[in-house]
Amino acid sequence: MNVTRNRVAKAERRFFSRTQQVSAVAAGLALAVSGGVAYATTVGFGQRQVGSEYADGLQISSDQVLEPLGDRTMTPYGKFMGSTVSPDGRFLAATSTDRGVSLQVFDLATNQLVWRGGSASGVNAKLSDNTVGQEGPLYSPDGKVLWMPNATGLTSFPVNADGSLGSGTKVSIPSQGDQKTLTSGLAYSADGATLYAGVNGQNTVVAIDPAAGTITHTWDVGIAPRQLKLVGTKLYVTDEGGRRAVAGDATQGSYGTDVPADPVLGTSTTGVLSTIDTANPAAPVGQVKVGLHPTAMYAKGSVLYVANTNDDTVSVVDTTTDAVVQTISTQPWQGSKVGYEPDAVTVQNGRLLVSLGRANAIAVYRLGQGAIDPVRYVGLVPTDYYPEEIAPVGDQLVVTNRRGIDARGPLLTFNAGYGTTPATGHGTHGTTASLTRFTLPSDSDIKETWTPTVFHQNGWGDAGTDVKHASGTRASAVPVPKRIGDPSTIKHVFMVVKENRTYDQVHGDMPEGNGDASLAQFGEQVTPNIHALARQFGLYDNTYDIGTNSAEGHNWIMQGDNPEYTESSAGEYTRSYDTEEDVLGHQRSGFLWTAIQAAGHSARNYGEFLYTEGKPAGTWQQYYCASRSVEDGGDPAQLTSPELKGDYGSVIPSLNDITNPTSPPFDLSIPDLYRYQIWKQDFEKFGPADFNMLWMSDDHTGGPVSARSEVAGGDLALGKVVQTISHSPYWKNSAIFVVEDDSQNGADHVDGHRAPIQVISPWAAHGKTVSTYYSQISMVRTIEQILGAEPLNQKVAAATPMFDAFQATPDQTPFTARPNRISLTENIATPPSCGLDTPASSGAAAAAPVPAKYVAYQQAWQQWAARQHLTGAHARPDFANPEQMNRYTWYDAHDRSTPYPGDPKIYLPQQVPGAALPGSDTD
Repeated sequence: MNVTRNRVAKAERRFFSRTQQVSAVAAGLALAVSGGVAYATTVGFGQRQVGSEYADGLQISSDQVLEPLGDRTMTPYGKFMGSTVSPDGRFLAATSTDRGVSLQVFDLATNQLVWRGGSASGVNAKLSDNTVGQEGPLYSPDGKVLWMPNATGLTSFPVNADGSLGSGTKVSIPSQGDQKTLTSGLAYSADGATLYAGVNGQNTVVAIDPAAGTITHTWDVGIAPRQLKLVGTKLYVTDEGGRRAVAGDATQGSYGTDVPADPVLGTSTTGVLSTIDTANPAAPVGQVKVGLHPTAMYAKGSVLYVANTNDDTVSVVDTTTDAVVQTISTQPWQGSKVGYEPDAVTVQNGRLLVSLGRANAIAVYRLGQGAIDPVRYVGLVPTDYYPEEIAPVGDQLVVTNRRGIDARGPLLTFNAGYGTTPATGHGTHGTTASLTRFTLPSDSDIKETWTPTVFHQNGWGDAGTDVKHASGTRASAVPVPKRIGDPSTIKHVFMVVKENRTYDQVHGDMPEGNGDASLAQFGEQVTPNIHALARQFGLYDNTYDIGTNSAEGHNWIMQGDNPEYTESSAGEYTRSYDTEEDVLGHQRSGFLWTAIQAAGHSARNYGEFLYTEGKPAGTWQQYYCASRSVEDGGDPAQLTSPELKGDYGSVIPSLNDITNPTSPPFDLSIPDLYRYQIWKQDFEKFGPADFNMLWMSDDHTGGPVSARSEVAGGDLALGKVVQTISHSPYWKNSAIFVVEDDSQNGADHVDGHRAPIQVISPWAAHGKTVSTYYSQISMVRTIEQILGAEPLNQKVAAATPMFDAFQATPDQTPFTARPNRISLTENIATPPSCGLDTPASSGAAAAAPVPAKYVAYQQAWQQWAARQHLTGAHARPDFANPEQMNRYTWYDAHDRSTPYPGDPKIYLPQQVPGAALPGSDTD
């Protein structure tokens, strides 16, 4: 299914002062900004809803508007991961993920999708290997073969005259211990006799005989090789992780490799290119120092342009000397130096073009006569969501946009298990991708028309630093200061991170907001505390998560961004899924807690952004009974008995230093009521830090009780957290922010990214429904604004704080937790020793027994669930294949005797359509 839409340049568009816009980027360099900045302009989005078209374009969940230059070809078959154009310029092949389609081919003459392969129904070919590398496919020099990088090698496809592909042939590259190949960039020798491949997972490059499919040579290179570019007989390799570590380096890990790293900011500290002499394979591999996270390259003559994605620069390398002769800033807005994510580079007609993935734009520079001549910044042109490749095709440019128009693909159905009915609506996995195609405008049009357009679409305003007040007086304290560094009435900020729910799924039954009651799978019967909190402290019905899944969601919360490394590894998620322990997934400016600490404030962590190493052998039942006993006045020491006491920590030293080692991260064998009790002990003993993070993961569901039982347990735990804070002496100057890491496991009638966030404080906007457009980025900015921390990156700097979430006069009325109405032990196979939970107002029907003929099916599904990392020392959110997980929860809800909607029968795990698809491909 393709949709092509024409976009016509509208020179008359002037969104706001063109003079301010052009002067803000005229030098092409971002300036440092310090205390007092007040430059957010996404307030202009008003009460817009994501997914709706407005006069200036389509509103999306990432605080941006889309109205690309040129024509758009949209595909609903998932996100593009990498692309390449055939030698004759006729076809574009792109790898993709998230919809069961891993390879797509487009005819650029007709702008039509002509072939797709993968595991989904309706594809042209079922592919035996659907894994996708971080770099795109490659056509052979004669265009007759297409190579696709995979997790354990690569696949070659014959190319037919119409662009379609024949049957693939797999070329395997052996794993080394636990390190798979993770094939990345590909390049041919000039004579086409050798194919070079980056082996990203093993820090090597291999030479392959493409006819025989055999490896003829292997070179050790730097860490995590990405792209390859052959200049003469010298092969250049972008090593995203930089050089190998040496004695004395501070390091953190990435896929089994120690990476030189900053112990506070948690980011890698070196960037290099490896150089290989292909004419003399035995020669030592050389090295060229460039910026952080080099990824994309483009060679023109003896000049090599290198996109340093985590440095927001482009290095210009003279390949005759291997010296960097110029470094180009790709930081077009004065508001921040961080987070534009240059990820592709090319040259056309004397102009250097750099795609800025996180700005939805192409930056244009006028080249000088030679490599050392300074480039001249021209301006920006708009693209669709997250451009990841630029290709000149004739006199036009084709841009491959990873996320296209965001999650506006086909509606999705979600089953939430026992006691609920399936819900169909927008979901975050309804991902799209697009190609945009245009002729590059004149320099004057780029400056006068398209640069202001891009500024408006990103909410980039005037980066002024109005820090002084009349007569040198200090500003009066307000809940959210207008200027960073001004005083706030709030001294203690709490962030509670939950999992995976949409607004409609929880709040759809609330007439106070814009909800669809038919989608409220966890309405007031399941979440009485969330509903009561919304009515007392404010209901937010137009706030959005940004990420598709947990791997992205926790990054958006803790970094105010999802760095390119995680964006581009989504095809495999093999190096890492959540990047808490992968240094390459961290932006160079650090994290929310480091920004707050840099502003002079204290921070404390209770499980957030941690993996589950350090978990003892306790069962859900033991954790539940200990929590229940302590709540009833029992000895708190039982919470940390040997079978329950964890020793959790982080590989990021700055996070480890502020982490309570007994507070669990994600693990569905530990109920949130236990997390609450561990936090409460610490709170009552030491009081709060200025900034406090708490991960409560019951909302994820998939543990030993029914889904609604888990959600009810998380709801009760949240109510108790608020009750404890609101009845303490800290309440008068506290604010609690409740946020879902993502909203991927539910339907919503507005957009799958709409989430049930809450702001709870004496200073909160009591009793109101707030319909202002906000996002997770808005929340991060608000927290930083309250605590005087500098914005982490350009996304956070552009975000408007949640001013209308607060009121000028505090209401000190505390909150009293509501009892749960749903049993917290519903459908549990082994009752806890302290007895089943039987709430007086449950009204819930008892689960029916499993029919005898399906007992073996139940056992098979229980064995499957045990392998999905839902619980235990290696628990991972969103690990399970979603099609299997849907059946698992459905069967749990319907006593194994009713087929899942649309299925002809009850399935065993291996029989589920799409079961062969790795969970990470759609999670």
